[in-house]
Amino acid sequence: MKVYWTVTAEGHLDAIHDHIALDSPVYAMVDHLTQKSRQIADFPLSGQRVPEYENDQIREVIEGPYRIIYHIKSEQIDVVAVIHGAMNLLHS
Repeated sequence: MKVYWTVTAEGHLDAIHDHIALDSPVYAMVDHLTQKSRQIADFPLSGQRVPEYENDQIREVIEGPYRIIYHIKSEQIDVVAVIHGAMNLLHS
């Protein structure tokens, strides 16, 4: 299945890049985050259900301290957010 990154999720990646670029090799982390698209495309149900939502089609995979939140649709998968694991989606 094809994975699309929403404008919001791309903005989150940009913010992560800008934040960690000051301290560490940023491209490695951003690359790890975007590579998770392959796992999501090949195994959409491999991610766990997002605890803030009671919807089996909204799932997440973890990479380092980040949560990659995605929505499984009938024809595609949309990555909707990339947030720090300490954040709660309903209160951010």
